[in-house]
Amino acid sequence: MNLEQYIGQLLYRHQCVTVPGFGAFLTETNTAFLNESTNSFYPPRKVVSFNSNLKNNDGLLANHIALSEKISYDNAVSSIATEVSRWNSSLDSNEKVTLKNIGDISLNTEKKTVFVPSENTNYLKESFGLNTFVSPSIKREVAKHLDIVEEEQPVITLPTEKRKTPSYLKYAAVFALGLAGAGYFGYNFYENRVAEQTLLVETSVQKKMQTKIQQATFLIENPLPSVTLTVKEEKLNYHIVAGAFRNEENATKAYNELIATGYKARRIAPNKHGLYPVLFGSYSTLQEANEAKEKIQQAGNPDAWLLVKEL
Repeated sequence: MNLEQYIGQLLYRHQCVTVPGFGAFLTETNTAFLNESTNSFYPPRKVVSFNSNLKNNDGLLANHIALSEKISYDNAVSSIATEVSRWNSSLDSNEKVTLKNIGDISLNTEKKTVFVPSENTNYLKESFGLNTFVSPSIKREVAKHLDIVEEEQPVITLPTEKRKTPSYLKYAAVFALGLAGAGYFGYNFYENRVAEQTLLVETSVQKKMQTKIQQATFLIENPLPSVTLTVKEEKLNYHIVAGAFRNEENATKAYNELIATGYKARRIAPNKHGLYPVLFGSYSTLQEANEAKEKIQQAGNPDAWLLVKEL
């Protein structure tokens, strides 16, 4: 079975794809960036990492294989176990396991898992068709500034000629100023009178309108319907599972115990195997879920495991 093909298909749609008994492949979205040393532009992409501690079966991969191969869920789980056994055998023999378009997995001298992601495939759907490209460097020329010296032009001074103003012109100017002043004050007096009359008319109109408004009665025959606003809830797709019970009474008992202990416990619908899952809590990001899982395991619940599922 080409197991890495199905893993790659799920990485386009999910942030975490767990291979039961082997580990989980996680994705993180990185923004576009520029490598200034090579003038290379890289589009936004999903960076794949590997966590060998997440080995519990969340049903995602097995269910996808069962639907794609048109086989039963149990047969899909068995096929995954066979492929994982072959991978673990190769790692124990100090051989590198290469997963096409995903990356290479090997063990170091301390028998710890080392994962090198593949750079050939971008699992971010929004960046489909965007490739890395190299732009030639731009050479800029420094403009030379020329200092322009302006010559000062000599100032030419024209001689002024003293002229005498006739006396009759002085009297004419005084008479003209007097007429202008009388006209100015007369015009202001006229404007003030007009403004007073206008104010009286406006005041009278406003009083009549105010009386009509107070006497008016408004009747709304068809009131507007009430508006209901729906607030979109935050999606909590990462869950820490306390256990899955065959008997619903046992699930209810475990749920009440978690609530009494102080956890924000939840119960979800029975899964396809007829089991009733009980959750320690649900979280919106993978980081929050992993931090919560570590605290829960350290608090005496080592069997707690991560479930990635949209509810």
